[in-house]
Amino acid sequence: VKLKLFGDSIDSFARQPSLTVGGKPLALKNIRAGNKTAIARFEGVASREAAEALRGSLVEIDRVALPPLGPGEYYHADLIGLPCVDGDGVALGTVAAIEDFGAGELLDIEKADGKRSLIPFRDGIADFTEGRIVLDPDFLA
Repeated sequence: VKLKLFGDSIDSFARQPSLTVGGKPLALKNIRAGNKTAIARFEGVASREAAEALRGSLVEIDRVALPPLGPGEYYHADLIGLPCVDGDGVALGTVAAIEDFGAGELLDIEKADGKRSLIPFRDGIADFTEGRIVLDPDFLA
């Protein structure tokens, strides 16, 4: 099963006897790294068809198994659902997802009207502070 990675290594995955894939625990047989991807083999997923059935599934690790964070670090899961405000504290939306298409992380912001915008997650544009994201409103379309 090909996995899209949101971190720099497979170390957190490799230490786990099982992962939650699409809401179901699956025993991990082995895993090897690729370029921003990994190839994982799971018990009970022996055919291409079985692997295809997992396409688009979320792969999760128990938070207690993750390494501790340093100052200024975060896990993507910590950002999902956070409120986004401008410099004056006016609500602009919430973080719906974090994307990385190769040029850096982008916050997928869902506004009150349901429209979404991708905002570069960089200092001065989107700052993570005190349980919220402070955005430069010039970047919201």
